[in-house]
Amino acid sequence: MHTPIDQFADATAELDALLRRALAEDRYAEDVTTLCTVPATAQVVATLWAKAPGVIAGLAVAERLVALLDPQLRWQPLVADGATIEAGMPLARIVGPGRAVLSGERTLLNLLQYMSGIATLTRQYVAAVAGTRAIILDTRKTAPGLRLLSKWAVRLGGGQNHRQHLAEMVLIKENHIAAAGGLAAAVARVRAGDPLGRAIEVEVCSLDELRIALELAVDRILLDNMSLDELRAAVALAAGRVPLEASGNITLANVAAVAATGVDYISVGALTHSAPALDLSLLLEAL
Repeated sequence: MHTPIDQFADATAELDALLRRALAEDRYAEDVTTLCTVPATAQVVATLWAKAPGVIAGLAVAERLVALLDPQLRWQPLVADGATIEAGMPLARIVGPGRAVLSGERTLLNLLQYMSGIATLTRQYVAAVAGTRAIILDTRKTAPGLRLLSKWAVRLGGGQNHRQHLAEMVLIKENHIAAAGGLAAAVARVRAGDPLGRAIEVEVCSLDELRIALELAVDRILLDNMSLDELRAAVALAAGRVPLEASGNITLANVAAVAATGVDYISVGALTHSAPALDLSLLLEAL
C-alpha cells in the first residue's frame, strides 16, 4: 500500500493556500442555492463513492479541505490513499453541517478526481514496466498551481518524481546548449556558476551527443525521442557509467518496449498533463 510522501504530507502551509484558493474560486461561502435550500441546523452523512475502478489519491488532501470548510465536519476515510478501488466501493464519509458539505462538494470532488486520475494512469505505466529496471518518472508538465497535488498523486500511483521545481537540480536541454555554445560549454558554466554543486542532467538527441555527454561525468543523461534501436545502442554505449532516462512520445503502448532496452528511468509527461479524471461521486443523507 502506498502512503503519502513526507515532503507532501508536511507541506501544510502550501496545501492550505492551494485549498483556500480553490474554495475562494467557487465563492463557497456565498452558495446561494445551498443557503436557500438547506437549513442552517441540518446535519448530514455524505459518502464518497467510486464510480469507476482505479487508484484513489488525495484522501489526505480532502481531509484538510473538509477541516477548512467547517471545523465541525468529521472526515472518516474507509480506504487508504493509493489503494486500488473498484466501482461501487465506498471510500470515505463526511459527517456534520449539511451546508458546509454541499458548498464544498464540487471542490472536494474536483481535487480527488484530478489526483486519482493521475495516480490511476501512473499505476498503469508502473505495471507495464514491472520486471524491468526502469523507474517511471513524472515531469514539470503540470497544471500551474497544482504541482504539489500532481506530483503527490504520481507517488501514490507508484511512480517517482523528477524535479519539483527549477531550483532542485540542473537539467541542460537543447536550448540551454544552443545558448551556451555547446554541451561541454553548458556543463562547464553550470559547474562554475552553481555554488551548491547540484546534480546535473543533460539532454542528448543522438548517439554522437551521448558520446560527448559520457565524457563530461554528469549525473544523468536524458535520451530524447530516440528509437528503440537507438536506446539499446545508448545503453550498450553507456555500459552503466551513468543513469539513462528515456523521454519523448512515451505511451502505454510502447513503454514496456522502452523499458526492455535497459534504460534506468522513463519520464512521461502524460501522467500529469493528460490523465483523465477518475469518476467519483458524493451522496448524502440526513442524520
